[in-house]
Amino acid sequence: MNETILVVDDEVAICQSLKAILEDEGYQVLVTGSGEEAVNIVAEEMPQLVLLDIWLPGMDGLDTLKTIHAAHPNVLVIMMSGHGNIETAVKATKLGAFDFIEKPLSLDKVIILVNNALNVVRLEEENIRLKQKVSHQYELTGVSQVVNDLKEMISIVAPTNAWILIMGENGTGKELVARSIHHLSRRSHKPIVEVNCAAIPEELIESELFGHEKGAFTGATEKKRGKFDLAHEGTIFLDEVADMSLKAQAKILRILQEKKFERVGGNKVIDMDVRVLAATNKDLEIEMEAGRFRQDLYYRLHVIPLRVPPLRERKDDIPLLTERFLQDFAVKEGEQPKRLTADAMEKLMDHNWPGNVRELKNIIERLIILTPANEINADDIPELSLRNVPELQPPETAPVVDSLRDARLDFERQFIIKKLEEYDGNISKTAEAIGLERSNLHKKLKSLKVTTKEQG
Repeated sequence: MNETILVVDDEVAICQSLKAILEDEGYQVLVTGSGEEAVNIVAEEMPQLVLLDIWLPGMDGLDTLKTIHAAHPNVLVIMMSGHGNIETAVKATKLGAFDFIEKPLSLDKVIILVNNALNVVRLEEENIRLKQKVSHQYELTGVSQVVNDLKEMISIVAPTNAWILIMGENGTGKELVARSIHHLSRRSHKPIVEVNCAAIPEELIESELFGHEKGAFTGATEKKRGKFDLAHEGTIFLDEVADMSLKAQAKILRILQEKKFERVGGNKVIDMDVRVLAATNKDLEIEMEAGRFRQDLYYRLHVIPLRVPPLRERKDDIPLLTERFLQDFAVKEGEQPKRLTADAMEKLMDHNWPGNVRELKNIIERLIILTPANEINADDIPELSLRNVPELQPPETAPVVDSLRDARLDFERQFIIKKLEEYDGNISKTAEAIGLERSNLHKKLKSLKVTTKEQG
């Protein structure tokens, strides 16, 4: 134990007795017979607990208690008195005393009381550590201008109830931004409920979003609360909102407009109060033009747009992110953190990071696990693959658009380029997303003179 206890009593025998018994319990013990000196000791030594006699020469115990509590409210004080009465105990408690014990002291009772008080101190300290850890989890790591701008915008919009659309590539940290907004909001004492829009099966949309009553359908053996019900008075986070089917979009729009719903198989109308945060890695305007996203839902969600920058636009943050991942992994595994040499960091800085922060985190974790030494150098880092990094090469001059055909081709070209960027240059995934055969997409790229790394 490293806890320090201050004993304040003008009777030397009591100070010596308490000092001996508490030191036997493993505590560090300071003693004084003066209220004035006790105030100074508390300021300098910051003990976790004070045992304070009420009857002291000069500044009495109650005035000493008042002074200590005003300056150091986290320091617990147990009052001691040989002339105790209920009125004095009540007054001491109102002034901030943790507890009250009468003389002659029972040493067994003192030990129990001290242990109880210090358990409260430990719980409060643990609570502070947990809150700091939670705050750390929601912090955006970085000092680049784009990240500082994003942090500033979050600090402005988080305390409001405004709906926010978070845009960014895969792996940039859109969920982290959403949780940071919720953590800084007035709803932080209520839950944030995530809805993975891409993963909701068509036949379970209503049940997932609104819940269902027991017996509502085959397999509904008990009542289930839906996502919007669980998020009441908190925040709902619609992740990858562009991947919802049009049917799901219609149901989401209805509940956002009406702010009430009924569970599947039920007839009770349930009022809803949620803040909506949505995220997407797609260009919703293009999705609307292609008929894959409802315009009315877009304008519902697009109240305040936030863009999360890709890692290639904030390379100055790579050293800070790397250090954080090294520290976080060491804490999780209970080990000493490893470090990167300058040449290793240079190799990381040279990479384009198509998978963004998520890719960097995965690489660092892999290096920690596979590198036996405490120092990671450039030779330990595997060749970072660039095969999914699109090197889209637009023509040196913009095409002249003089006809409807030219305009259509130009739009088609820009659309395919955006899709390639969205899928990190992966031809197969891009072809699947836009509904083309892989071979047809290759032909299309060739005819539109779009060159990617994968094509060579």
